[in-house]
Amino acid sequence: MTDRIHFIGVGGSGMSAVARLTAATGVDVSGSDAKESAYFLALKAAGMDVRIGHDPALVEGAAAVVISTAVRDSNVELMRARELGIPVVHRSEALARALDGQRLVSVAGSHGKTTTSALTAHLLHACGIDASYAVGARVLGIEGAVAGGYAGASGIGVVEADESDGSFLRYRTEAAVILNIEPDHLDHHGTVEALHQAFEDFARGAELLVACVDDPVVRGIADRLRAEGRTVVGYGVADDADVKVTADALVREGVAFPIAPALPGMHQRLNAAAAWACAVHMGADPSRAAAAVSTFGGTGRRFEQRGEVDGIRVVDDYAHHPTEVAAMLAGARSAGAGHLVVLFQPALFTRTQLHAEGFGRALSVADADVVLTEVHGDREDPIPGVSSQLIADATSMPESSTLHLVPDLADAAAEAARLARPGDLVLTVGSGPVTQAAGWILDALRKGEGGLAHA
Repeated sequence: MTDRIHFIGVGGSGMSAVARLTAATGVDVSGSDAKESAYFLALKAAGMDVRIGHDPALVEGAAAVVISTAVRDSNVELMRARELGIPVVHRSEALARALDGQRLVSVAGSHGKTTTSALTAHLLHACGIDASYAVGARVLGIEGAVAGGYAGASGIGVVEADESDGSFLRYRTEAAVILNIEPDHLDHHGTVEALHQAFEDFARGAELLVACVDDPVVRGIADRLRAEGRTVVGYGVADDADVKVTADALVREGVAFPIAPALPGMHQRLNAAAAWACAVHMGADPSRAAAAVSTFGGTGRRFEQRGEVDGIRVVDDYAHHPTEVAAMLAGARSAGAGHLVVLFQPALFTRTQLHAEGFGRALSVADADVVLTEVHGDREDPIPGVSSQLIADATSMPESSTLHLVPDLADAAAEAARLARPGDLVLTVGSGPVTQAAGWILDALRKGEGGLAHA
């Protein structure tokens, strides 16, 4: 046996960050994945032993094997590890070990986790605090980062804490952030009540709770903890927020700290408030941290500018919940976008079944052509009767808008390119392979295959 740790599915956004931080502790890391990704290639470029294709021999001799919920029991490497009696641990446990002894900020919520955790790391770095982080996307602008992971020297770490499988309860957290809570991942939690309890348990495990008091469920948790004498910082537009968010500032104890988020939308100002509160708690200068909000480069797949051809801009976004989709589209409008072409790929059959009406409402926007493609099942098996048609049936498109149901993703990308005209903003939206469509659309536009619907 060696001290080597093997990661199955190492090319995933979350797994790659954990692999990076594990390697930084001096442990030998290996990994495998079914196909290349930007995260996989970043690890390979950093000199890690990562390979394409799953092979049972790869786990032999490993001290432990790390998996995520997405790794199925039928995976040949996982089966071999269990045959050999090699310990199998969840990625959250591996991350907790990699960051053992550090002061942790853990960011949780139904949406906004990636941006807020990345922004928290950015504010700390901008204030001279070399914080480690594990974020489920590339964090733009921090030198030395590999994929979504960075190993700093300050003894402070920031993690994106995942509620989808309850793994956020594994972290020993100093500052816990709850951005919002909406029904999701009920395939794991079972009931909305159990989901709410999991978030409250997460909050109780921390010394400090930073909570969005605009969200009624989060406010309830904050009020209960505050009544028990626990330390709580509430933020939001609410008048009684400890950190009040205005159009251009964060106000705490009567002092206004101007902010100018680089990303559009009120939800980004709320994210900035949470990140700022955590950074200040961890020792950042309040004024310097607030000023640094405007220099945040963002993360991969969060309103990420992918290119422009003939006056048509293409932006890729990870939004995969109705509230996220609605907020992202509203943010695009607030940033001055005119006509929109939206290519949306729903992710997970359970989420589509639960939120079809919400997706339909979110996509029913004015002055837009919406292209809806088939559900990306990811780790789930199909559910009879659940498809993108449920979302299509729930839309109510204004007269200025159109809806196009195109099941095949490549065909949907071609349709989005065809619909686009100079001055339009094209958005590829969803957490799955729809991100590839951004490149396909740009290629089609370069070939002159866009704008036909408006010729």
